[in-house]
Amino acid sequence: MKTILVAIKRVVDYNVRVRVKPDGSGVALEGAKMSINPFDEIALEEALRIKERGAAEDIVVASVGGADCQQQLRTALAMGADRAVQVDPGSGTAADLGLEPLTVARILLKLIEREKPFVVILGKQAIDDDNSQTGPMLAALWGRPQATFASKIEIGAERATVVREVDAGLETLEVELPAVFTTDLRLNEPRYVKLPEIMKAKRKPLETLTLAALGLEVPAARVRTVRFEPPPQRQKGIRVKDAAALVSALKEKGIL
Repeated sequence: MKTILVAIKRVVDYNVRVRVKPDGSGVALEGAKMSINPFDEIALEEALRIKERGAAEDIVVASVGGADCQQQLRTALAMGADRAVQVDPGSGTAADLGLEPLTVARILLKLIEREKPFVVILGKQAIDDDNSQTGPMLAALWGRPQATFASKIEIGAERATVVREVDAGLETLEVELPAVFTTDLRLNEPRYVKLPEIMKAKRKPLETLTLAALGLEVPAARVRTVRFEPPPQRQKGIRVKDAAALVSALKEKGIL
């Protein structure tokens, strides 16, 4: 059976204005709407389209986190994934547990060993930490090719062709399968989840695993966040009457 593994992350919804706690110890999550990381949602949508084209038979979606992330896994099942796996690292926050990109990549590698996928798809980055590291680290640990920032993916019998966005334009790669792909915004537009699919998703299998069950221990955190601060407030803009006035204003501010 040809399986695609899709990794998703629970994050604050991109429409929510993030607030920093008054003591600077973190981000205020109380009452905030949580969703699937948008880039991961695109990754899942691409996996579903690959399956609909007949190139895959089974889609398993995985997330690392506490019981709360089951909500996002159920959403992924409602979108069309066949199975879901939650890897519960234990109590505490992700930072306390040392769940940095390398740790998550090692967890996903264990899932790869269980599921034997021919394609692994992740979002290019998570919108909460913007590391953009888990996909490349996973490919390195797995010893398989990678194609990051994909804006088009075509799956063949033994190879895949990927168009990726780079600073100079578009780059086309051909990689052997199995491989790891990370997705960019222009790859697709995720489908809307309807109520009947949400009800059906409740009956789909969702497996919960511990790190011990995967033969892993949570390592000590390599990076410690000292303080959170909101971005500086933007200064009020000015309006100029013409291009000459704009140039003059820029010169006064030392920009030109």
